[in-house]
Amino acid sequence: MKFAAVLILTISYFSGICEAYHEDKHDLKKLHYLLEPLVCDEVTARRGENVTLPCVLRTKPSHFKVKWTKLEPTPRGVENIILITNGHAQKQYGVLGPRAHLRQKHELDVSLRLTDLELEDDGRYRCELINGIDDESVEITLRIEGVVFPYQSKHGRYKLTHAEAKQACAEQDATLATYRQLYRAWTEGLDWCNAGWLIDGTVHYPILKPRAVCGGDLEPGIRSYGPKHRTKDHFDAFCFTSATTGSVFFIDRHLNFAEAVQACKEEGASLARVGQLYSAWHFQRLDRCDGGWLQDGSVRFPITSPRKNCGGLTEPSVRSFGYPNKHHRLYGAYCYR
Repeated sequence: MKFAAVLILTISYFSGICEAYHEDKHDLKKLHYLLEPLVCDEVTARRGENVTLPCVLRTKPSHFKVKWTKLEPTPRGVENIILITNGHAQKQYGVLGPRAHLRQKHELDVSLRLTDLELEDDGRYRCELINGIDDESVEITLRIEGVVFPYQSKHGRYKLTHAEAKQACAEQDATLATYRQLYRAWTEGLDWCNAGWLIDGTVHYPILKPRAVCGGDLEPGIRSYGPKHRTKDHFDAFCFTSATTGSVFFIDRHLNFAEAVQACKEEGASLARVGQLYSAWHFQRLDRCDGGWLQDGSVRFPITSPRKNCGGLTEPSVRSFGYPNKHHRLYGAYCYR
């Protein structure tokens, strides 16, 4: 890696954001028709759940429209409209439209209700009142609760373009992570020395314990390479997944890859994807000190209670044996149903 170009973003930078917003609030345009949102307001939910993003009118103008828009991680310059209402009728737009409607608990309630949440729904939203020259808006963040995990191609380190990284995450029941998701994972203990793509085309890696091979003596933080060429540059990926509707279980036999596929099938299941194993580890506290085949041909095992003979590390994590020879009968199988 070329560490000279690496930037560090540390906790001190982010800890001031909410405070600064609060201090500068008197400089913002005063709202006449919309209620002020809570400072740093955030709604948290898991994949598959329903959620309400609050937006309430103080009073109704004689003629108005309310427009709900998703601001990120949509590329800049692209307006991702979800719903528009004039107070009498509403019209949905885009991929979120079929799962969106107004809550309408009372005549001043224009809160947005999203059903059956998906990983891509994470991000920032705007409720905008359009009233001629008196337009005003409030914003709120929807955070999908989940887990970020690093992912590497079976062909080795730094083999993925941005599109390939996005596809690799999708195949593992995940999406490419956002910077906010990676940052949160870092604050929760993610320490990884390989750089990976994020959804916005930037490349980063999170370091909690600085060491010579990972940027030297720089302070702990998110090391950043900034935006990279999406087709010419190659890195690993940071994927994000959330809760699942199914569960992961282990078949304790010595199997090769083909036998593992069949063993899961006989149990009415399929080999688990990497994201499903991470979800079970994170949400269901799955703890197993046995390597097992996964759908991508890798072998991993989840540890929530670290102990001496289970990988040797002191922190909870999903350990990996990489991509062993598929003909070897050395591992069990992690199945999902």
